[in-house]
Amino acid sequence: MAPARAWQRMLSGRRLDLLDPTPMDIEIADIAHGLAFVARWNGQTIGDWPYTVAEHSLLVEVLFGRINPAAPARWRLAALLHDAPEYVIGDMISPVKAAIGPAYGELDARLQAAIHIRFGLPAQVPVATKRAIKRADRVSAWLEATQIAGFSEAEANRFFGKPDAAVIEGVELRLRPPREVREDFIARHEELLNRLD
Repeated sequence: MAPARAWQRMLSGRRLDLLDPTPMDIEIADIAHGLAFVARWNGQTIGDWPYTVAEHSLLVEVLFGRINPAAPARWRLAALLHDAPEYVIGDMISPVKAAIGPAYGELDARLQAAIHIRFGLPAQVPVATKRAIKRADRVSAWLEATQIAGFSEAEANRFFGKPDAAVIEGVELRLRPPREVREDFIARHEELLNRLD
């Protein structure tokens, strides 16, 4: 019996092997397109459009910049790409990740390393930077929870921690068509790539 297929054909024509991804099989257009169609919160958000991983990634990069204003462009790019593997493996909620076990984390890490190398980042970002991105990710989750996912502030504080008011000041989520989000993701990626030292 032949082994199960472990690759996916991308719209760019690339064939991405999930078990052994190479940087040369990764294109930003594929990432942006995929993330613009992957719903956060399993689609359980208000509005006429899903709140996508692409939109979330754009927000995390903004929040990371607010929390770390002196961060170089490479770490802002890492923040933008923090969930990039989800363009091919989807957005799993934490309980599903726990049920799958370490195999999910290993797959995610292999894809993330290939993505980072493709765009000039180290395969693994420094621990301090990873923590800073995770902090921005949790602030994003709090905003999403309270603005579009039906959580009370008390509930969101309990699960994600209460964010600094200055970091979230003026941030209002709006759901947009996937095409618009995809284009903004690609534009921001290009802008940050052009600023790499």
